[in-house]
Amino acid sequence: MFVLVEMVDTVRIPPWQFERKLNDSIAEELNKKLANKVVYNVGLCICLFDITKLEDAYVFPGDGASHTKVHFRYVVFHPFLDEILIGKIKGCSPEGVHVSLGFFDDILIPPESLQQPAKFDEAEQVWVWEYETEEGAHDLYMDTGEEIRFRVVDESFVDTSPTGPSSAETASSSEELPKKEAPYILVGSISEPGLGLLSWWTSS
Repeated sequence: MFVLVEMVDTVRIPPWQFERKLNDSIAEELNKKLANKVVYNVGLCICLFDITKLEDAYVFPGDGASHTKVHFRYVVFHPFLDEILIGKIKGCSPEGVHVSLGFFDDILIPPESLQQPAKFDEAEQVWVWEYETEEGAHDLYMDTGEEIRFRVVDESFVDTSPTGPSSAETASSSEELPKKEAPYILVGSISEPGLGLLSWWTSS
């Protein structure tokens, strides 16, 4: 679920931090810049693990700050495909079941990846697994807040970097707000035995 990623960056340290240890100042600046941010095709950055190399620091004309090229390793949330995770149901919609891990919320289990047969209860706004028993179908509800075990089957990164306005956007109404896209989305599945709500499966 978590991986160490080697990165390189140039860190600017302002003059009023020169009295501190260089490593402490660099660590603080790197966490300010990267913690809780999604790096495209890398994952969600969590925290600095260690600094492996510091190159020479430079002070440029007109800027009293030091600029240091830093080689470091960062803890990143990037589960591998087919990894089994446990989260909590954040909510349900016709698009599927939305799951949260507490620190990461952009997880979707689409309808075709639920235990089948499944239906969406419009009144309760929850997905229901119509579990077949000898006495007939038994409805198992996927309520908000329930713990759920799922398999990661896909991921997608969206480049959310700012872009200049296109001619089409300029011509459209300025009142329309662009749809905010999540930079990193995981797609899960519970369509196999043992997966789904933890309350569904009891250990004997």
